[in-house]
Amino acid sequence: MARSASTGVLVVGAGPVGLTLAAGLRSSGVSCRIVDRLPARLPYARAVGVQPRTLELFDRMGLVRDVLDAAVPMRGQLTYENGVALGRVDLVLPPEVPYGFAALPQYETERLLEEHLGRYGTGVERSTELVAFAQDPAGVTSRVRTASGAEEEVRSRFLVGCDGAHSLVRKGLGLTFEGGAFPEEYMLADVEVGWGLEPGYGVRSMHRGEDGAVDDLLVCIPLPGKGRYRMSMLVPPELSAARESSGDGDGVAHGLEGGTAPALSDIQKVLDRLAPEPVTASALRWSSVFRISHRLVDRYGEGRVFVAGDAAHIHPPTGAQGMNTGVQDAGNLAWKLALALDGAAHARLLASYDAERHPVGEEVVGRTVRHAAEGVQADPTEPRTLLLREAQLLVGHRESPVVTPLPEADGAALRPGDRAPDCGGLTGDIAAYPVRLFDLLRGRGHVLLVYGDHPAGDTPADLAAAAREVTGGRMETYRILPAGASHEPMGIPHHHDSRGEFAQQYGADEGAAFAVRPDGCLTARLQPATVGALKEALGKVFAP
Repeated sequence: MARSASTGVLVVGAGPVGLTLAAGLRSSGVSCRIVDRLPARLPYARAVGVQPRTLELFDRMGLVRDVLDAAVPMRGQLTYENGVALGRVDLVLPPEVPYGFAALPQYETERLLEEHLGRYGTGVERSTELVAFAQDPAGVTSRVRTASGAEEEVRSRFLVGCDGAHSLVRKGLGLTFEGGAFPEEYMLADVEVGWGLEPGYGVRSMHRGEDGAVDDLLVCIPLPGKGRYRMSMLVPPELSAARESSGDGDGVAHGLEGGTAPALSDIQKVLDRLAPEPVTASALRWSSVFRISHRLVDRYGEGRVFVAGDAAHIHPPTGAQGMNTGVQDAGNLAWKLALALDGAAHARLLASYDAERHPVGEEVVGRTVRHAAEGVQADPTEPRTLLLREAQLLVGHRESPVVTPLPEADGAALRPGDRAPDCGGLTGDIAAYPVRLFDLLRGRGHVLLVYGDHPAGDTPADLAAAAREVTGGRMETYRILPAGASHEPMGIPHHHDSRGEFAQQYGADEGAAFAVRPDGCLTARLQPATVGALKEALGKVFAP
């Protein structure tokens, strides 16, 4: 057995989750290896919805422009029942949200992430499979098998399983994966149609029998390309690939099945029954049969080994929550591992990954199961809130042990653990154009946003110095000044809140400060900000 040099993190699985994690680690200067048992990316349009919150994470990574260039907008949904149009849902978000909903085939998301990772000099080691691992107080020893059949021993400080629903890492840790499976099977197909429906809208067409139950279903999601959609529909009996287990002994029936792939004629039969208008399908790129499970691990890791994405949670594709939740798992874990590897993390920082992400996985699994069974339209949540939740803009970590909670009497809408919102209209003294707050955050790690001059207390310079001291120079500071305010130069980059958007979105008064994490959540909201309060808040994240 060959012995390799050690690495900081071994990432198992090169789907969107593993690639996001590896890119986040490398951008922080952490050494890592990423392995995948497949010889190449699968050319399947499996996960296709990219949520606004994920686009914000890609923005922070410096990847969002490439994603926007490749994707198509997802503007809403047209719904039909028994051939009658029930109306349309428009996916319109508040104007301060910088990104809308997008559709992009998973293999394109993976391509862009892999190219982004390559800019850090790291590539995916393909045809390389994890065989076994064992951890000790100092690290993890893994055995991997390459395409030649040779085995290699890899020593890493941490191991992360992004290896899907049948995760070897999850099984090796002995984590439970409780849940169930839906009895229905579905066909997936990537095809082109020439109908006259408005582009950018998904289609949900169903048939209800005399008992009121849905007995036939067609769901179409737009993809890049003229008239191109990923379609899903119920499987006819002759194509059923029903099974009780995956064949690997774990009893998890989830995802793509083996067996006969649906032909274009099978897709056309469903379109003949359910399409909103007569149409012919063509250019079949790929098809399969799949089943849906809903499962969640009991914990997201143990010791130096963690799981993320489908290795931790699987659920119905309703609302395109799965890949996006996994990508955000990776965004949450990457910066915490980077601090731990650098010796700069508070002792409980890594434990906060489970504390923050397990409740999110639990909520997403429960919500998507309800929506799959009853329909999104049956959700009693107020429509605006429901849309923000589907966009994952309401995902937060207020109960996290590493954020500083506000007193119950503080009525602030924006609280530590929440998503740090964007705003526009920030102007500098030299550039003749305004920028967005996210432009300032892009490519940066921990950032302190100080509002105003703080004339009566600790100055922005005092706060910036304290932030550098506690974080070992890992936190940058920006001053945001009220529109038209004069200011004393302090050697800190500053912008004017020329339209008042920052003050509005952050509920900021003179003397406030906001600590923003690399994953776009607030570590602390301090109003008024003092050096002592800032050090206490950052001390929950960084080592003494």
